[in-house]
Amino acid sequence: MPEAIPTRDELASLYLEQLVHEPYPVQEEALLAWFTGDEGVMVCAPTGMGKTLIAEAALFEALHHRKIAYYTTPLIALTDQKFQEMQAAAVRWGFRADDVGLVTGNRSINPQAQVLVVVAEILLNRLLHPAAFDFSHVGSVVMDEFHNFADRERGIVWEIALGLLPQHVRLLLLSATVGNSGEFIGWLRRNHHRSVQLIQSTERRVPLSYQWVGDQLLNEQLEDMASGDEPSRRTPALVFCFNREECWSVAEQLKGKALLAGGQQKLLAAEAEKYDWSQGAGPKLKQILLRGVGVHHAGLLPKYRRIVEEFFQKKLLSVAVCTETLAAGINLPARSVVLTSLMKGPPGEKTLIDASSAHQMFGRAGRPQFDDRGFVYAIAHEDDVKIARWQEKYDQIPENTKDPGLLAAKKKIKKKMPTRRKNEQYWNQAQFEKLIIAPPGKLYSKGSLPWRLLAYLLQISPEVERLRVVVGKRLMDAKRIEAGQRALDRMLMTLWAGGFVTLEPEPPKPADAASTDGSAASPTTPDASSNQPAKKLGLLGTILQAAQAEASQRESGSSARHEPESSSYRPLLAHPKPTLETLLVFRSVNPIYGAFLLGQLGPADRAERIQAFESVLDVPGSMAKLIRVPRFEDLPPGTLALGRLDNELLQRGLVSAEDLKPKTGFNLTWEERWVPTLAEKLRLLFDSEFPDVKDLRTTPVWSAGELLALGGDFNKYVTAKTLTKQEGMIFRHLLRLILLCGEFLQVSPPDTSADEWRADLTDVIERLTKSCRTVDPDSTDKAIEAAQATPDVVTGETALTTVVGLPST
Repeated sequence: MPEAIPTRDELASLYLEQLVHEPYPVQEEALLAWFTGDEGVMVCAPTGMGKTLIAEAALFEALHHRKIAYYTTPLIALTDQKFQEMQAAAVRWGFRADDVGLVTGNRSINPQAQVLVVVAEILLNRLLHPAAFDFSHVGSVVMDEFHNFADRERGIVWEIALGLLPQHVRLLLLSATVGNSGEFIGWLRRNHHRSVQLIQSTERRVPLSYQWVGDQLLNEQLEDMASGDEPSRRTPALVFCFNREECWSVAEQLKGKALLAGGQQKLLAAEAEKYDWSQGAGPKLKQILLRGVGVHHAGLLPKYRRIVEEFFQKKLLSVAVCTETLAAGINLPARSVVLTSLMKGPPGEKTLIDASSAHQMFGRAGRPQFDDRGFVYAIAHEDDVKIARWQEKYDQIPENTKDPGLLAAKKKIKKKMPTRRKNEQYWNQAQFEKLIIAPPGKLYSKGSLPWRLLAYLLQISPEVERLRVVVGKRLMDAKRIEAGQRALDRMLMTLWAGGFVTLEPEPPKPADAASTDGSAASPTTPDASSNQPAKKLGLLGTILQAAQAEASQRESGSSARHEPESSSYRPLLAHPKPTLETLLVFRSVNPIYGAFLLGQLGPADRAERIQAFESVLDVPGSMAKLIRVPRFEDLPPGTLALGRLDNELLQRGLVSAEDLKPKTGFNLTWEERWVPTLAEKLRLLFDSEFPDVKDLRTTPVWSAGELLALGGDFNKYVTAKTLTKQEGMIFRHLLRLILLCGEFLQVSPPDTSADEWRADLTDVIERLTKSCRTVDPDSTDKAIEAAQATPDVVTGETALTTVVGLPST
């Protein structure tokens, strides 16, 4: 006879009995709401209030009730950490570790387990494939770090998932404190018919102490924090910087400082000897680590980041210098948090950090199991510290002194008065205090429907009204919803002009558009300057230009008999063409641009293909300048540029013949020397064909090509290019390129044979994989697992893993 399943009341008692510590009031209230409520709970509480304990209750219930439960997070690194925590919890409750599985899209462990820890995109993927993934046995879904709902790029993942979840599935939404929780709960009830109970608190179990440091430099402050006995020390500390180069700079400043407690050095040295530090940034990082300082950012190889995390969690490090992404990711327990600046952004364009980001960083201070208080320090700019010190010294001599010696000394001090720099941006104590009391951020829908998701939804049904309902239900004001509806119309027009769908009723076309089947036409339009050739646009470009011209006439009072049809046109049906399936293949690149590249790269040589692929991988600007495409003479145009692109760009008037020639001369500016790279030529042509595709970023870079030219020797490449401090970014860039090549392997371009295309891309994949494995084999194998499989764009586990881009660590 099967064992009786306990009631929810019995489960609540069982769960509370097995807790080691008495739950906090907000935990107790949330647990009571979960075990007694029918539809779910939303918990909004500061970092450090033990929301994981609340999440575990949902998984505890699922295991006892033999139901499936999903635990979603926004980041792969956080998912890995939660997977380990939930496996340990399952064993503690008397279940097997294998009852908990992990699915991230590029890694899968126990995928048939009852409890599945997944990145948010995996849940959405499964909800979009009901024939392949049955949710009838799913009892609950936990959405951790739910404030990511407001993320401009990926928030749509949580939003669509909420709308698709079956009504019988109970929700547990865990978030930092938000400013409009009541409004959000009302929206959820009104638009998705879900009544979840709101539990919220602004109280921290470990209160925070805030201090503005205006009279000490950063290294001096950290030495003071690390001094004294254990109760008086303010370490371990997380030191937040807003760029990777600053992380290294700060860490190197601390190498000679006394930061370790007695006995730490010996333990640290013993642990460090277990690892190989011989390559890349290894020797530099080891020196820094042995002084009790860790560095943690995307520029480090994953294997080094894991070591830093391990050392910090073992209390071997006094300081971890990190970027702000750590605040939203894995949990590194710290007594203190130090902000080296309150401004972030490129030089000359820095802005004050937003309150939500600040609170996320503040919240990392204070360890409930060790500390009765957490400490948050904001350090003044070094110029202001020098000015404050000077002022203190100057004020020590009274202004009304009659002593000639003191007067001479005061005059001498005044001559050495430091000043602020004209081109530097500064922050102050008032801004810090304003951030402390600033209200929490609000949850609103942001961004538009991803192209790939739109393509998939049209495959399910061509009825545009269904999409309008989705847009109309978003958490936005009426003005933004209407803007969203217009954006949807423009996206559908783009799909039509690209030959991916047919629309009903058929869109209006200008008289000079030669094509009638949705393929690109070839009208021309005169440039505003008579010295420039007419620009030849694609079909959509012409339609939009005609509509804009008529709209401009109306606004300026010119006579226009009729409102342009295109401005009021709204399709009712969008029937997929076979080409629409091509868009579902591309996950690492804007699908429209992926299809465009597929149509262009058939006759390209390998160097051109690599240039095109590398340009779409969203390289940060700080790294892009280090891996620029070589000069014209060092990397001359290839077969695609010479045989097709150059001529097409000239015909359309997008470049002049002079633009395509290299220039020489000492007095030429960068703009005058400019010769468009292959990636820039492709982008010029694409923008002419698809002027309304705005969510696309391309950056001409040349990294993989140069690595392959050096025989694939990764360490030789990063050393020769002085990229050791950025090697983690290069490594990630190469892994993403491998995945992208894997996507393009699934389709074949015109103008070349399928065998030639696949052979070339397969060779690139194999060479890059070999290079990456020599550096970090574990991370490489995990990342390319999905690329090695044969993806199924309809039911495959990776089908929508990257709706808006692979979640990064």
